[in-house]
Amino acid sequence: MYGEVPQAAKALVGVRVLNQVGAFALAFLAVLAGPGAAPVVLAVFGVAALVSRWGGGVLLDRLAPRSVIVLGLAATGAALVGLACARTSAELVVATALVGLAFEIYEPATQEMLARVSAGGRREEAYRLLGTSLVAAGAIGGLIAAVLLPLGVRWLLAADAVTCVAAAVVAAFFLEKGGGRTVRARGRWRPTPLLLRLTLAGTAFACGYLAVMMFVPFLLLERGAPGWLPGVLLTAAALLAPLTAQLGRGALGRASHVVVLAAGTALLGAFAFLLALAGGVVVTVVGYLGWVAADSLLLGRWQALIADAAPEADRPRWFAFHGSSWGIAQPAVPVLVGGAAGVAGGTGTAAMLVGAVAFMLVPLAMATGGGRRVKESETEEGAGV
Repeated sequence: MYGEVPQAAKALVGVRVLNQVGAFALAFLAVLAGPGAAPVVLAVFGVAALVSRWGGGVLLDRLAPRSVIVLGLAATGAALVGLACARTSAELVVATALVGLAFEIYEPATQEMLARVSAGGRREEAYRLLGTSLVAAGAIGGLIAAVLLPLGVRWLLAADAVTCVAAAVVAAFFLEKGGGRTVRARGRWRPTPLLLRLTLAGTAFACGYLAVMMFVPFLLLERGAPGWLPGVLLTAAALLAPLTAQLGRGALGRASHVVVLAAGTALLGAFAFLLALAGGVVVTVVGYLGWVAADSLLLGRWQALIADAAPEADRPRWFAFHGSSWGIAQPAVPVLVGGAAGVAGGTGTAAMLVGAVAFMLVPLAMATGGGRRVKESETEEGAGV
């Protein structure tokens, strides 16, 4: 299926899949904190996670990607143990902050390592393999969560910690040791106008994605679906995405990342509008599965776009800066949905409308001069310039 992907990239994907199998506990962080402390705890985690992604980019100036990945996974596992043991509100806030500060360290290193061990079409395949594999691992993680949740959220945290430490050990032994720090020119680093535009587009995409993913279960229950349906639908979506991603791989060929992202997000916006306007459970289920299929066509595209557009010496900082889109979107989406709920006539419907509008903003950002310059760089690389 992904025969052209380098073996080193497959090893890295294996590490991230092992970690992802247990990466379900933080979805229940609000449950652990309780209604009173949940807003503070979630805000602390969001800010700390944003800082940790930046920290991961800075560490790549000094350490090899493998070292940063091992450090991030091990630190996350240790912090999760502390969170599982926290009892008082103060302990919970401190432990949550420590988890957040470790949580995203390995993400820029993952993107950078894939960029280093692959190039051209193989780079896109590597990022797509990572995306589809993590989605599939999420389906397994959901089943594990269903088994452990009746025992309590702390058991979920413990399982997450075990998979983090196991992934760190596997990474230490099986990932390539080469690829030391990037030698960067002296002077203060600043994001370029192109990176700022791509990050703006990425933030709009992240807002749209989270608005749909976070509120689809709520929307289904709001429309009268049985309690078991959201879990089954999410598992079905996790199984569907790799299949449709593979079908789309052949259909899209070597189309420009900019073109695919612009057209794909417009399609995601159309499906989000359908979900907002749908009047029944069946149409909601069909619309969401269509949304998942469209989203799977974009797996790996953002990472490949940044890897191709960034100067090699500054690539870790580009990954970290662009990745902050998700850190911004995570706290922003609930606020946006809450503000739109009164007008839209329901929280679930409001979330889908917020997602639709956010997705429609992405093609506008990609249509600027920044998108044109990225497209030109893709053409030059394909021509061997």
